[in-house]
Amino acid sequence: MPIVVKAGPGDNTDSVIRKFQKRVVAEGIVQEIRDRSVYRKPSQIRQEYLAEKRRKIMRAKRYGG
Repeated sequence: MPIVVKAGPGDNTDSVIRKFQKRVVAEGIVQEIRDRSVYRKPSQIRQEYLAEKRRKIMRAKRYGG
């Protein structure tokens, strides 16, 4: 789906570009491009997911979350 940013009457080009960049980041397009730029094996993706889970659990234990 294309990202459309409409300029308001008082917007200059810098503010429109900033709005566009915020929307691109919010949609997750930048992260998806980074993820697709290099092939990762499914086992590697699984290992990273489990490592992130472990980090979150340890962080919650440490800070009482």
